[in-house]
Parts: sequence; C-alpha cells; structure tokens
Amino acid sequence: MPAHPDTVPRLRAWLGRWRAHRPAVRDGLAAVLLAGLGFVPTLATIGVEIGDLPERPADALAVTLVLAQALPLAFRRRWPGACLAVVGTALALDQALAYPPTFASVGLYVALYAVGAYQARFRRGLAVVATAAYATLAAALTVLGSPNGPADFLAFYLVLVVIWVAGTAMRRRRADEAERRRLAAVVATSDERARIARELHDVVTHHVTAMVVQADAAQYLLPATPGRAGEGLAAISDTGRRALTELRYLLGVLEATGETATGATATGEAAPAGRAPALGRVGDVVEQARRSGQPVEWAEDGDLRPLPDAVELAAYRVVQEALTNALKHAAGLPTVVRLRHGRERLEVEVTTQGRASPGAAATAPPGTGAPPPVTTAPASPPGGRGLAGLAERVRVLDGDLESGPLPGGGFRVRASIPAVRTGSRS
Repeated sequence: MPAHPDTVPRLRAWLGRWRAHRPAVRDGLAAVLLAGLGFVPTLATIGVEIGDLPERPADALAVTLVLAQALPLAFRRRWPGACLAVVGTALALDQALAYPPTFASVGLYVALYAVGAYQARFRRGLAVVATAAYATLAAALTVLGSPNGPADFLAFYLVLVVIWVAGTAMRRRRADEAERRRLAAVVATSDERARIARELHDVVTHHVTAMVVQADAAQYLLPATPGRAGEGLAAISDTGRRALTELRYLLGVLEATGETATGATATGEAAPAGRAPALGRVGDVVEQARRSGQPVEWAEDGDLRPLPDAVELAAYRVVQEALTNALKHAAGLPTVVRLRHGRERLEVEVTTQGRASPGAAATAPPGTGAPPPVTTAPASPPGGRGLAGLAERVRVLDGDLESGPLPGGGFRVRASIPAVRTGSRS
C-alpha cells in the first residue's frame, strides 16, 4: 500500500520540532519514552539478555530496576559516567535476579555511547572499571548457572566496546569541527585586521598628506597673499573633518561585535551609507586634491549603474591612493582621473604627468606672489603598503591593478574590477 503523500512532510515537520527543543529536554523525553516501552511485553525480546537464567516472576523490585535502566538517560550528556554506573548496576541486578527481559535494558547501549561521546575526564579509568564490573557480572552469572560460556560473554563484551568506540568517534568529530570553526574565526579575524589596517593606511596617508601640502602652501602664500592663505587654512580644516569622519567609521567597525552588518566585511561589502567612502564621492577626493594645489582633471565615461559596495570602495581607494602619491611625489603636476563604466568591468585610471629627468623646480622667494614650488614626478613612488594593499584589495574582487612609470615621465595607476563580483581568487 503506497504511503500517504503527506507522510514525509509531516515526518520532517515533526523532526524539526523535536530538534528545536534543548538537548536536555530531548534526553528527558526519550528516557521517559524508553521507560514506558520497557513495560511492553512484545518489545521484551529486543532487550539485553546476558545470563539466560530461569526467569522469576516480576515484582516491585523488577519495576524499579526497569525504571533505573531508562530514566537516568535523561542526564546522559551532563553526567555520562554516573548514568552508565546506575544503568549498568540496574542491568546487572536484573540479570542476576533473573527477572523477565525488558526493552528498557537497551539503555545500557545508550549509556555506553554517551560515555564515549560526552565523558571528558577519567575516560581510561572509567573503561577499566566498566571492564572489571562486566567481568565480575560474567563470573557471577556463571556461578548462578548461566548456560553461556566465556566465548559468549567475550562476544557481548566486544559489542559493548564497539558502541563505546562509536561514541568516541563522534566526540572526536565534534572536536575536529570545533577546531575548524576556531581556525575559521582566527582567519576571519586576521582578514578583518588586515582590511582595517589597509583602510587606516588609506585614510591617514591621504588626508595627512593633503593637510601637509595645504599647510605648506598656506605658509608660502601667507606673506604675500593672506587671503589665499586663509583659503588654504579652510581647506586644512575641511580635510581634517573628512579624516575624522572616516576614522570614526573605522573605530565603529573595531568596536562592533558579532555580525558586521553595520560595517564592512573583509572585502569592504555592506558599508553603511554616508560613512564609508563610495564611488559617488570620488568627486570629493578630486576637489580636495585641487584645493591642495594639484591640477586634477576628472572624466567619467559610460552609463552609471548600481555596483556592489566592495567594488565602489575599491575604486574609490584606487583614486585616493593615486592622488595621495601625486601630492607627495608630483605636487603641482597635471593629473588625470578617468572612470570607465563598462558592461562587465569598471576601469579606473589615474595618470600624473612629469618630465623624464628627475629634479625639482626652483623655489620662488617669499613675497613674490609666485606659485608654490613644483616637484617632478619620480619614476616610481617610494616603497610602502599603499599600492601593495590596493593590489590585494582589487585581487580579492577578481580584478587587476597595474602601476608604473610612463615612458615620457610621470606615473600611472590603472585598475580593472568586475562590475559584478564573481568570487575571490584562491
């Protein structure tokens, strides 16, 4: 007869409700159920029978022993050793007194498995005590006239050993899984620390560099044109506020516990709006560089469309780091920032022009009203973690970053990032 179509869904729903209970509740209900089934005569043949002695009629002590073989299983996770001691003693008395077999005696198997799976201390000592107790029971049953010989008792002992080993294997499996989770948490923490270190580098380096350049320009202009120097001081103040805003965001990420819904993940995803930099704020970085005295041209090609937060943040950091290097190593030289929105990739290119021969322009004397000194873009900026961190950030998004000097002088940073994230490279 075919099963009813609702049988499987109902069974799954019942199992779901059963697993929703706490382990202690499940163990208690299972112990009570086993105790009740211990009084069902048709299930008695499934129970444990070691001595095969002539049966005696059941009495109040037999009922007590049935309950003692089942109810202690309610505490099999919390006190597995004590549970095995009570269940084993009850079973030994039941066998020695030759009471009728009962299904509740399978509690011995459950207690043995629980010891293997949950006993944390004195495992070897408990195994020795359990073995000695079983040997004593086998000897007592032999004296009482059991027809079973040493081979029979040894075979049953091996069955008990297999059950113990199965519980031990489950214990090791849980320990390995816990260790994997711990290592995964360590790796995630390390990745998050590396991400925050990159963010701090980007924020501090860019804003502090801009403030230094703006302060130098204001100091140079102060004797001749105090009005323009005031504009420089206002730019310094604005740059400082921007830096504080981004640093507060990073501190919020550091203080966050648990999920990072209010922060960014290891690749910068899910950043809170208005706090973490995004692609829409590239114009602010360009304007900040202009106020620092860097002539920057900004162009954007292609159709704008929504992008993952990680992609926008990476593109923003590419522009920010490239302009920071331009301010530090090529102050006053023309710089071009170009964004290209393709169907599959977002391309970012920042090019700083420069003369082929290194050197520095002469410094104008104070009070002449001449523009601030202009330095030449070096073949490549000094070593640091800026470009290396950018390359890692872009690589995680399956993108590519190229940076290097131009044949005619200057420096170029170019990144190509998939518009839709496809996964991390191994």
